[in-house]
Amino acid sequence: MVLERTRGEQDRRITETVEREQARLRNFIRRRVADRSDAEDILQEVFYEFVESYRLLKPIEQAGAWLFRVARNRIIDLFRKKKTGSLSDQAAVDDDGEALVLEDLLPSPSAGPEAVYARNILLEELDDAIDELPEEQRQVFIAHEIEGRSFKQLASETGLSVNTLLSRKHYAVLYLRRRLQAIHEEFMKE
Repeated sequence: MVLERTRGEQDRRITETVEREQARLRNFIRRRVADRSDAEDILQEVFYEFVESYRLLKPIEQAGAWLFRVARNRIIDLFRKKKTGSLSDQAAVDDDGEALVLEDLLPSPSAGPEAVYARNILLEELDDAIDELPEEQRQVFIAHEIEGRSFKQLASETGLSVNTLLSRKHYAVLYLRRRLQAIHEEFMKE
């Protein structure tokens, strides 16, 4: 009887959290993931992990913050799978002249705790900077740089000209460069 009451209380808390956070979390994910199917998959994964963690470990104190952190990690995982493009008009290149992708520009997670910390800070700063972009610039930037979609494909999907899309991405890149310059310089000193 006590077990049933505890399980019922857990279910009630889980349901309340899902109902309270679902719309905000879906919007958070959709702003970062253009493909609706991928966004819904991430949302479901996050809620699945929430239920599992809540039941297996212990109740999560700050459920909202926990959900958004897990969502951000799932989005990063999705981008790693797709792993396309660089973050500049002039692609960064390594010593052999090979183009570097975002993953190559970040500290490796296997390089120890300091590298993981620096990587997380850089990803958070990049995420925040992308959020600050005007909506139309953000959509083009994410679609081209992160999802790897071509301008031609975007033009046919949106009805906008390739030149308009190029211009929007150009302004997004200029803003991101300015916005991230200080943190880049800070990490390069170390």
